[in-house]
Amino acid sequence: MIRMLLRLLGPAYAPPLRRTVALMTAAAVAEGLSYALLVPVLRALLGGTPADARPWLIAFGAAVAGYAALRYGSDLAGFRVGTALLRGVYHRFGDHLARLPLGWFTARRVGEVSVLASEGVLQAMGAVAHLLGPLISAGVTPLTIVVVLLAFDPLMGLAALAAVPVVALVQVWTGRSTAAGDAERAERGDEATARVVEYLQAQPVLRAGGRTAERFGALDDALSGLHRAARRSALSSLPGVLGLTFTVQAVFTALLALGAYLALGGDAGAAEVLAILVLAARCADPLLSLAHLGGSARATRHMLARLDAVLRTEPLPEPAEPVHPAGHGLEFDSVTFRQGGRTVIDGLSLSVPEGRRLAVVGPSGAGKSTLLQLIARFHDVDGGAVRVGGADVRAIGAEALMARIAIVFQDVYLFDGTIEENVRLGRPGATEAEVRAAATAARLDEVVARLPGGWAANVGEGGALLSGGERQRVSIARALLKDAPIVLLDEVTSALDPINEAAVHEGIDRLMAGRTVVMVAHRLKTVRRADHIVFLDGGRVVEAGSHDDLLRRHGRYAEFWNLSLTPSGPE
Repeated sequence: MIRMLLRLLGPAYAPPLRRTVALMTAAAVAEGLSYALLVPVLRALLGGTPADARPWLIAFGAAVAGYAALRYGSDLAGFRVGTALLRGVYHRFGDHLARLPLGWFTARRVGEVSVLASEGVLQAMGAVAHLLGPLISAGVTPLTIVVVLLAFDPLMGLAALAAVPVVALVQVWTGRSTAAGDAERAERGDEATARVVEYLQAQPVLRAGGRTAERFGALDDALSGLHRAARRSALSSLPGVLGLTFTVQAVFTALLALGAYLALGGDAGAAEVLAILVLAARCADPLLSLAHLGGSARATRHMLARLDAVLRTEPLPEPAEPVHPAGHGLEFDSVTFRQGGRTVIDGLSLSVPEGRRLAVVGPSGAGKSTLLQLIARFHDVDGGAVRVGGADVRAIGAEALMARIAIVFQDVYLFDGTIEENVRLGRPGATEAEVRAAATAARLDEVVARLPGGWAANVGEGGALLSGGERQRVSIARALLKDAPIVLLDEVTSALDPINEAAVHEGIDRLMAGRTVVMVAHRLKTVRRADHIVFLDGGRVVEAGSHDDLLRRHGRYAEFWNLSLTPSGPE
């Protein structure tokens, strides 16, 4: 567990953790050694001159005071390192998640990341602040006492030493027997968390269907599975807890019997036997606590391993010597991309000259949105190359690439803050005049004028306090403020009312002016603004040309266009 904590902390925080572990170990050794003074104390007290015990009692008190000081220092260091770990791991976790490919964020990982970012990081902090000290003490203090026993009575010491490998084997066996149960419980916990999120997101649909009083079957199943997994995990740890308790009590009973035998046989004095039994009792207490501490340590180690697994997930590689694109044209050169065992893009080749507009249409699942994601390098291709300005996107630095691209998605996410703060994400250093100009161009100023608070109006988490069209205007204003030479548009008007659609189209026209544009749309009237159109199906270009040329061919595009003119068509 300590090695895993060191990996999670990274090199900046590892030295304080090592010092804390050393201080905790010193405190545990000091506790064990202080008990060694019980032997001369009891000898003097039970001897002919009890007054001789005074210097030993003073030494015992000083030893206990020294142990208390070390324990206080180690506990304080544990809390400080735990706080540093909380801050450091949160920063590392957040920075690393931001560098992972978008394809890593599957729906199932929503629950996993939620658990790790809350419970996981807090458990890592608690391991240092609350668990590490008692765990070290439970292991080191008994071993120190065994050494003391060997010094005062080798026979009793050897008897106690014989229990060490037995206790170690019981702990190892318990850990192995509960590993599968712990992993299942964690997996079920992630699934339950994801189902809770899904249940909350599905509230509008459930209420619209009049099903608010019904139980959500998927959530119920996930919670039932979590309950069963937790029960199996608890039952699998029970034999280890009982085994450890039985072993410790059996060893203590054997030492008690051996001490009585030695005392009755005259091989040891009453003071020595009494002191050794006190030492044995003090040795048993921390060993018995291992039953509880071991379970907590295994749960913590499993959570740390999951955190470590995320942090060890390889992000998209950054080029050692980044290339600077020569222009803003786009090219797909025999691109193949697979995801989830399916070929999404299959040997696709096309180009978009600088300053031109490409429209991508086709049925759902054809790979249209994936093309935009590959340009922005949300994924790396499995074959071929995607180029920006003649340079492979894998050879361009991530920041330099994203600085050249503005993306407007269909589903706009806004951060819980003001409208102005969300627009400024496009270019944080923009002046107030530039922000206002971008808002006017996107017709966002109309929204700001009617909202209480104006620019200081809060949009809510995800932009929940704004309508879909209003969120889209914020997104377009943000893209206009960024002023990137490449614009990617993904179904930006597919779910808007006519008034918002007209406003958004006006903003998009301003956004596209003079830029290289790739747009994906189901509403085919939108693509008439394009210089070139490709019809995508099965990850391949089926048809390509201008709008009029494609209509004259009477192919797939013409079929889609004719359907869009009917009330039940794609539009």
